[in-house]
Amino acid sequence: MFIRRRQFARGAVTSQDSAATAISVNAPPTPPSLPEGGSITDVPGLRVGHYTLKERPTGCTVILCEKGATAGVDVRGSAPGTRETDLLSPVNTIDKVNGILLSGGSAYGLNAAAGVMRYLEEHQDGYAIAGGVVPIVPAAVLMDLEIGDFKFRPDAESGYNACLLATSGPVVEGCVGAGAGATVGKMFGGEYMMKSGLGSASIRIADTDVVVGAIVAVNSLGDVLDPRTGRILAGARNADGRGYRDTMAQLLKGEAVSGNCGANTTIGVVATNVPLTKTQLTKVAQMSHDGYARAINPVHTMEDGDTIFALSTGTAHGRPNVTTIGAIAATVMARAIVRAVMQATSVPELNLLACRDY
Repeated sequence: MFIRRRQFARGAVTSQDSAATAISVNAPPTPPSLPEGGSITDVPGLRVGHYTLKERPTGCTVILCEKGATAGVDVRGSAPGTRETDLLSPVNTIDKVNGILLSGGSAYGLNAAAGVMRYLEEHQDGYAIAGGVVPIVPAAVLMDLEIGDFKFRPDAESGYNACLLATSGPVVEGCVGAGAGATVGKMFGGEYMMKSGLGSASIRIADTDVVVGAIVAVNSLGDVLDPRTGRILAGARNADGRGYRDTMAQLLKGEAVSGNCGANTTIGVVATNVPLTKTQLTKVAQMSHDGYARAINPVHTMEDGDTIFALSTGTAHGRPNVTTIGAIAATVMARAIVRAVMQATSVPELNLLACRDY
């Protein structure tokens, strides 16, 4: 009798556990929560404008520095498309920029910087020389030419229009500007990739006037994960259209990668109002790549041109050290990356799904 009771009790518990497990398995997964927001424009002295081409998903984004900003840069990916990055080396002369351009269109998109220069010259913003000014506009581009009609890419007029639309208000996120044609998860071929976009975020240090912000267009070869949970938010899809392959897990199993891994590169800017030198900002840019590594896996590959610019408007009264600013910049960059994929929208006609619809 004692044995029967044990067996009955054990059976009852097992039955309840099975029911609970069934409910858990059949219930839809809890949607991921959007990270804390804010915008890079929370850093005083910065304005952001997007121009998105209607002919296909591509565009450009400009970050204008109203009174100039000290700048640094760090390029980690092996397939970059950049302009004026050598100028930002700590050993070179110019120490302030008037704007930063992020653009789609691969190397063609660098032409949009000419439009930004035209706008800034009209407003007499630039490096003063006899007879006028030379606006300093470093730029980085991502490769989105495989999405839609190759012939449509950002040009000088696009850059100029982005400047006309620049404001100090909250940055519009998602499939706009430089993030309009962004995609992620291309290690096993473009047929498995997902739609991404552009995101922004900011953090204010408690009880100070110090702000650190970030803006990023996410067009990575790898998957995008939520650093808070390790959960994949967007990336290479399974062949049956259900769930994610988990790129790193498949690489560890020896799965062959695509001979054509598609077009990639994540490009972004971190900014603060703390006065910093070019050398210090170069370090901040380096540390900010930790944000890429927390939210993108794999990252900095041979097929990515991952680049981060770092800006200082120098208006803060607080004086946290470079390590503090760099650490916060990595955190805010990771948040901006997550926001970029979570704010993206699907393009059904191109079979590009965003995480909100997958």
